[in-house]
Amino acid sequence: MRAERMVSLVLLLRQRGQLTADAIARELEVSTRTVLRDIEALSSSGVPVYAERGRHGGFALLPGFRTELTGLNHDEALALLTAGTSRALGLGPALASAMRKVADALPERHRATASDAAQRFLVEPETDLLSRRPVTEDVPETTMIEVRRAVLAGHQLRILYAATGQSPRWRTVDPIGLVTVRDRIYLLATRAGEDRTYRLSRVLDAEELPEPAERPSQVDLERAWRERCAQFLSSDHMAVLVRVHPARREELLNAAVAVRAEETDAAGWSRLDVTFQDLRHAEWALWQLGLGAEALSPPSLREALRERATAFAGRYTAWPAG
Repeated sequence: MRAERMVSLVLLLRQRGQLTADAIARELEVSTRTVLRDIEALSSSGVPVYAERGRHGGFALLPGFRTELTGLNHDEALALLTAGTSRALGLGPALASAMRKVADALPERHRATASDAAQRFLVEPETDLLSRRPVTEDVPETTMIEVRRAVLAGHQLRILYAATGQSPRWRTVDPIGLVTVRDRIYLLATRAGEDRTYRLSRVLDAEELPEPAERPSQVDLERAWRERCAQFLSSDHMAVLVRVHPARREELLNAAVAVRAEETDAAGWSRLDVTFQDLRHAEWALWQLGLGAEALSPPSLREALRERATAFAGRYTAWPAG
């Protein structure tokens, strides 16, 4: 841990130039005393760190001290730098540290242009054009660490899982891999030899076990995910054909369990084949969209919406007495 922190310290000085001990401490999330000890250790090991005294002083590296990563072209560097906006799998701090190393190690001819180009891309901002915050699912760091360790080490995993409509209970699973979809993280695993998929936001606690997981040494995670999706869509859900205005499309997608197919009609509206948990869920979701969407099938959903609209209109046909 200390070695990684000292590497990060050197990279900060390479990229930012002169920094005070307080500024370095804030960046590395350690105490000022720890920074001073690390700088002393770096100097003792031959890294040319020097202190500038005075009001505007701080620590800096002697010019020319660097390492260089060769063979990395502009587009490859840009892909890595923009990837740093992702926070998936609880690796945000590690990813930020890696991006600093990549930026520092770029050949001189690419470093400035790639860093400037990366500033021109924003991936997954906090709000969209309609000022709606995306639905994010936070996973406690301790839980994420235990799950990630078990997946990488090939060990069994014990999780406290809160399935929909059920009380949380402990399960022991054999983890296969982790999949991220729209900021949601899923654990693909087997339990007693049966395929299982767990949403990590519903994992309340986790513990890596020493026993080896029963799983193949190699896995095609993309294929496994496709198979899980097909299995999920074939389970007991309600399939609904919906015609929706483009302005309300994202709201529908956020409410639906899954999307099977989509096409655009002559009027520019989207026709989507989506699934909901049940009739009640579908009725609620379509009602939220008002005249911005129309359920084309099944007839039971159209009838439920018609009855709700009739009751709603009846309530407002006259002013209340008194």
